[in-house]
Order: sequence, then structure tokens, then C-alpha cells
Amino acid sequence: MKRITPILLLFFFISCKAQEKPNDIPIQDEVISYTFETVASDIQNPWGMTWLPDGTLLVTEKSGTLNQIKNGLKTEIKNVPAVYNRGQGGLLDIAVHPDYAKNGWIYITYASTEGEGEGGNTKLIRAKLLNGALTQIESLYKAGPNTTKGQHFGSRIVFDKAGFLYFSAGERGNHFVNPQDITRDNGKIYRLNDDGSIPKDNPFVGQENAKEAIYTYGNRNPQGLAMNPLTGDIWEHEHGPKGGDEINIIKKAANYGWPIVTYGIDYDNTTISKIQQKPGIEDPIYYWLPSIAPSGMAFVTSDRYPDWKGHLLVGSLKFQYLELVKLDGNKIIGRQKIATDIGRLRNVAQGPDGYIYIGVEGKGILKIIPN
Repeated sequence: MKRITPILLLFFFISCKAQEKPNDIPIQDEVISYTFETVASDIQNPWGMTWLPDGTLLVTEKSGTLNQIKNGLKTEIKNVPAVYNRGQGGLLDIAVHPDYAKNGWIYITYASTEGEGEGGNTKLIRAKLLNGALTQIESLYKAGPNTTKGQHFGSRIVFDKAGFLYFSAGERGNHFVNPQDITRDNGKIYRLNDDGSIPKDNPFVGQENAKEAIYTYGNRNPQGLAMNPLTGDIWEHEHGPKGGDEINIIKKAANYGWPIVTYGIDYDNTTISKIQQKPGIEDPIYYWLPSIAPSGMAFVTSDRYPDWKGHLLVGSLKFQYLELVKLDGNKIIGRQKIATDIGRLRNVAQGPDGYIYIGVEGKGILKIIPN
């Protein structure tokens, strides 16, 4: 057996102390008041999910497969664009237009090799579904340039009450280059009209060399976007480095600080920034220390879960549970584990039937059935 030297013990102690958050809200153990029903199995990495008006569930698999689950049967949708399946990149999020029943548009983000440079970057398309295949595929936005780095593609999609579309693209591993530069893609949340055009009131419209689709910047790797049903605000969570995962409320032209401001440290325990707050940079409404590796985000509005209603659900890849983030307005007042040790939880969504659905790596889609 190898002996652990006093220097290594001291290093470990200092590292752990650096990851302690003063006066944090402790997470409560789960109260088991539910069971799970498997809706779709054999989906290795279920990234995004959405429902059609007839109850059909669409699920993206990072490797590049788009699944349709209808009447208990899982089938593969054809004519899905080829994806850049590397690291964290692949087939990512999916959402239907708020007026889907009239226009039939489905929106998808994925890692694409299209454009300048080797490798890939995040792309947004829309398409229609006909006879089990995507048709009328339209390119709406492609972040660039490409890079062969495997990290931080984002990406989530959400519509607000006015019909604007928001989607996220991570900083692609270039954290000292992309997030703070509005002339560059990545490390951003974008806002578009539903046809991909730029809203005239976007914050950087008309600014020289700016990417006019940008709505916020200084983001690291946002893998949660959801509209607060009470306020209409768009909420976002993003991965910190080692520590410092954040929940933010998205504001026009806001800078969320990465990498100038962070509550985390680098993976080798070195300092990225000593600054945790700075004028002109938005503070998160909550941050996790240590990181939970958040993925997926949903507000609970369903009467099926009276103890959860009005609160927020966030998946944890690292700790393999679903976290109930209890809210009082925009303030986090409590935290509780749900589905402890369920596996790497990639996504969470409330279905049109009022049930909560979770995507778990290696398992597929599970429905939470309250007792």
C-alpha cells in the first residue's frame, strides 16, 4: 500500500476547505413518496426531450439518434443531420414551437462540423416531422469557428412568453478568449425570432463586429434553461469549473462573469480568479459548492406534486440525484434530494400530462409517479 505523505494530506485538506461554502443551504435527504415507471429504455445518453400535442415524446440521444416514443413504442426518426459526436458534443436539445399545432416547427441544437475550422461547434436548426422523418430543415444559427476540443457545447433551448427563442452555447474550452468577447461566439446565450432572424431590440444590434444574436455573455457552459411560469423570466444554470455551478436569471446584455469572476477553482486546484463579485457583473442567485454538475432544469406547476409545486428541479450528473430547489420568489430557501443514486441525470421536464420525466444515462426516460 502506498503511504500518503503529510504534504499530500495538507494539500487535500486545503483543497477541501477551499470548496466549502459559508452559510450554505444544506440539502435534505429525500422523502420517498413516489415510484418510477420506465417510459423508454436503451437510450444511453438522453439529452433533450419534448412532447407533441398528441402526447408523442421526442428524445434526443447524444450519439445522434432522435427517438419517438408513442403508445409505448420507441422508433427512430429519420433524416437527422449528422452530428459531431465528440466529448460533450453530439445531438443536444429539442423543443417544439409554442404554436406547434398550427406551424409544426421543431427546434434542435447539435454539434456540427459545418463552417470554418476543424472539429465542430453548436448549431441551431428547425424542421418539421412528416412520416417519421425530419423535413424542411432550416439552419437558424451556427456558432463558429469550429474546434476539435470536446468540451462545453451547451446547449438548451427555451421560448419566452413573447415567442422569442433562447439557446445556449458553451465557451468550447476557450475560456480566456470567447466568453467576454461579443465579437465572438461561445460562452453566450442567444436570442432569436422563431425564424432565426435577429430581434431588433437585441442588445448588440448595430454594434460594430458584434454577434447580434447575443443576449448575454460571460457564460461558461449552460446546460439548463427554463422559463419561470410566474414571472416569465428565463432562468439558466451553468457548470462552474471545480465548484461554482450557478443559477442565474437572464437579463438583457448582462455579463455573468466567466472567467473574470467565479466561485470555483481549476481542476488542478489552481486559482482561475480571486474575484467572486465585481461591479457590472451579475451575481448568481445561487451557486453550488462543491459542484453538482447540473443538467436539465424544470419548474413544477403540476398539482400532481403538491410539495414540489412552485419550485425548481435540477438534475445532478455528479451526485446522481434530482435536486428540488425550493423557492420563495427569486430566492432559494431550501434544497432536497429526489431519486437518490438514480444515475447520471441528464435532463428533467414536466410533461403535458403533469408528470415529471427524467432522462438518466444508461437507463432512458423514467416517469416519477407520486404515491
